[in-house]
Amino acid sequence: MAGSGDSKRAILFALGANFSIAVAKGIAASVTGSTAMLAETVHSVADCGNQLLLLLGLKQSKEGPSERYQLGSGKAVYFWSFLVAVMLFTVGGIYSLYEGFHKLSNPEPLNQWWWAAGVLVFAIIAEAISMKACMTEVNKSRGNRTIWQWFRESRQAELIVIFGEDLAALLGLIFALFAVLMSVFTGNPVWDAIGTLMIGALLILVAVFVAREVKEMLIGQSMDPARQAMIQEFLANHPNVEKIISIKTMQMGDEVLLSVQAHMHDTDTTAQLVENINALEKAVKQNFPEVRWSFFEAEVDRA
Repeated sequence: MAGSGDSKRAILFALGANFSIAVAKGIAASVTGSTAMLAETVHSVADCGNQLLLLLGLKQSKEGPSERYQLGSGKAVYFWSFLVAVMLFTVGGIYSLYEGFHKLSNPEPLNQWWWAAGVLVFAIIAEAISMKACMTEVNKSRGNRTIWQWFRESRQAELIVIFGEDLAALLGLIFALFAVLMSVFTGNPVWDAIGTLMIGALLILVAVFVAREVKEMLIGQSMDPARQAMIQEFLANHPNVEKIISIKTMQMGDEVLLSVQAHMHDTDTTAQLVENINALEKAVKQNFPEVRWSFFEAEVDRA
């Protein structure tokens, strides 16, 4: 099961890609004097800010229990991930739609289009490298599941956000390059507006899907279903357990809260029952290290 260390690697790759793209766009804006390219530079700088927020979320989620947060701050990463999804929707999607409609009503011919094309090609290469790094981490945690199944079932909010961002950015850059080339070949600047509108719609769509997944974690989602099934099987086969009544879990960042109600095998004394429960809890945490808190409610049929 992938952890925050794996997610951090994907975030750093994304940060590096967006920073290099921002620099390239800034140089192009300076040389060409293009306000559109300057706006794109600001957009890429904002994307760097998104990655910094995710790193902040990961750092805060590692803070241990305190008097105020007695179960730790694991859910902090969900808040910052949700905020990034909102920014992707507004700063990315809504702004791109605004730019697209503006270009559509006031089409302008492209000046020094080769600068824009060159920057876009560089950006596609940088985003492809970032996407490859992200997929490496995704594949570690998804197992035999499809990408969609992993997206719906994963509890790594920060990795879901990076996956959505990288996918949207890569497809968006391809749309943008296609639009620029079509504008040049046809001589019709409307293609540039259409490409911007397509990017805006793509960013909004991805932001909505990402925000929906992170919202469920904020509310209090159970742990990864496949992982929970493994815990249930482990408990059901444990020699101290007669029958599992119910299992409830809550994902809290990288850690999990586990509540179990089970029929335990009869013992001669209460002290022996307590010892069996303690041994069971210890075995669970050894085999499933993400379980930080465990609560057992034992049922014993006594004559």
